[in-house]
Amino acid sequence: MTDVLKAFDAVRLEALTARFRDVRVAVLGDFFLDKYLDVEPALAEPSLETGRTAHQVAAVRHAPGAAGTVVNNLAALGAERIAALGFTGDDGEGWELRQDLAALGCDLAHLQVEPDRVTPTYLKPRNRACPGLEGEHDRYDIKNLLPTPARVERALLASLDAVLSRVDALVVMDQVREEGRGALTAALIDALADRAPRFPKTIFWADSRGRVRRYRNLMVKVNQFELTGEEDPAPGARVSDEVIGRETEALAALLGAPVFATAGERGVRVSGPGALTVPSVRVSGPTDPTGAGDSFTAGAVLALAAGATRPEAALVGNLVASVTVRQLATTGTADPSDLLPALTLWKEQNP
Repeated sequence: MTDVLKAFDAVRLEALTARFRDVRVAVLGDFFLDKYLDVEPALAEPSLETGRTAHQVAAVRHAPGAAGTVVNNLAALGAERIAALGFTGDDGEGWELRQDLAALGCDLAHLQVEPDRVTPTYLKPRNRACPGLEGEHDRYDIKNLLPTPARVERALLASLDAVLSRVDALVVMDQVREEGRGALTAALIDALADRAPRFPKTIFWADSRGRVRRYRNLMVKVNQFELTGEEDPAPGARVSDEVIGRETEALAALLGAPVFATAGERGVRVSGPGALTVPSVRVSGPTDPTGAGDSFTAGAVLALAAGATRPEAALVGNLVASVTVRQLATTGTADPSDLLPALTLWKEQNP
């Protein structure tokens, strides 16, 4: 472990988190709604018309998803100046999503309402008697099936140019795998590559499901499988530390920007110079990894904007993720007060 991580202590952590409230951050990307249907099995009844089981929903919960998950985590960590750049449909899910984001204090001036688009939604029925992943039913996704109109693309470009001079960090969340159907079209990605060098004091951070190699000049976060191009890894699969180290440096060279490559319980590889792996916090008991990468992003970006080095930012991101994965059946968040116990545990595990 490097000296900078050996010296990272409660005083340094608190100095960084105290600055989170002053960070101006914009989140550009695909805003989804996570909608949970809590099903009560004891109330199931047969349909009179078909005889099939009519599952009874006892409660409905919803929260911002995808790019919205990052906003949720930024707000929970204390950021007070957050702007959303993207679009929702003019539909019920869009109304719920905008209400949820507004409740977090997020500026919605650049979150367009588009009648020709649907609000992407992850519909998650689950057995309310089972708190963990085993309680989840099959998920139903609502996505846009047609390309993003040029009119929407132009409006997003205008929003990007309107906010860049007024933020300390821009987080790009490219969630939609299908080419050209989300907020991050080819034109938007090219515009980001063009603008990043013009704003050297601004942190540009991207997380992309399938197009990470196109984010030139942007700092990127990838998981071990996105790093190696594996789209459907088998359960329990892992990429070797040697390959992660080699591919992290290759990607950083390609993009011309730093790379953070996450590998679950093995930690995060930070590209060079001075490349190193920042260990994760090993947690016990049931975990739910949903949104862990987004919570890592929120912690790492705020830390960088607060003055952290890249290894320090990776550690803060790991601390945040170690808190959120212990929150079951929801996309978790972490409060700054949660991070000191996580750091204490991390220090015990990495003397």
